[in-house]
Amino acid sequence: MHVTVEVAGEDTHELDVPEDATYADLLAPLELSPHAVSVMVEDRTVPTNQPVESDHVRVVRLIKGG
Repeated sequence: MHVTVEVAGEDTHELDVPEDATYADLLAPLELSPHAVSVMVEDRTVPTNQPVESDHVRVVRLIKGG
């Protein structure tokens, strides 16, 4: 499966992943932690353990502060 992964405010990546890949599997080659980002499909957050069902994904980095 071919997936476009847009990292908000950064780069866009084209990935080829197995049909049974999860959204977390899209993050590993980009060296992004599922704990540090939100994965979004059509402006909705999706769980990273869910199988990939879209060919375009947006990743937003989470910012923590105090």
